[in-house]
Amino acid sequence: MLELQGVHTFYGPVEALKGISLTVRKGEIVALLGANGAGKSTTLRTISGLVHPAQGSILFEGQPIHRLPPEAIVRLGISHVPEGRRVFPGLTVKENLLLGASNRGRVPRSELEADVRQMFRIFPDLERLQDALGWTLSGGQQQMLAIARGLMARPKVLLMDEPSLGLAPIIVQQVFHVIQEINASLGTTVLLVEQNASMALRIAHRGYVMETGRIVLEGEAADLLKDPEVREAYLGGRRQAG
Repeated sequence: MLELQGVHTFYGPVEALKGISLTVRKGEIVALLGANGAGKSTTLRTISGLVHPAQGSILFEGQPIHRLPPEAIVRLGISHVPEGRRVFPGLTVKENLLLGASNRGRVPRSELEADVRQMFRIFPDLERLQDALGWTLSGGQQQMLAIARGLMARPKVLLMDEPSLGLAPIIVQQVFHVIQEINASLGTTVLLVEQNASMALRIAHRGYVMETGRIVLEGEAADLLKDPEVREAYLGGRRQAG
């Protein structure tokens, strides 16, 4: 469904991605792991068109997308839930959700309302808080809203950048449960950048490990969980965002 081939991305003179290649198959959860500065977030930003690669290609359902603007990539079916949640603080929960569907053009109100109700089924807290302003929500509630807003675009692939960052452990468990649920019940493919490597690999099908802009390891998630190098580097504690 999604394939990166020899992608090099620069920030000015700094080469952030050094020829990475990875694939995400339909229906998978794929975890992208690595220490701070490894290039994980840059990978998601490059896929979603926020930065363009200097070399290499990105294919989505066989179509090259690496020169498209972000709004065109969203319309094709790739939605990006960025690190830090970034909900609109002066809008209500429901208004935030409706904005998430803006890429879909003129959609019948009944269809939008049905999608909102579906989000409320997946995220029950949001229904209770639908008239609350974004800035009044807790960190966990904002993260749930950010995920739901991304799903309102009806994406085929959801890019998630550090969804557990800064959240209490019990909320982190809820977030990972939601990721599994949207993958299973909605069929949404997920590319997950996550500091909590252990939990990410426990819900993922496959994983990649990045170091300084390169993919250094890949495999089935269960195998990576047992890999001594991965365990020593990433499973002994929580890492910062990269």
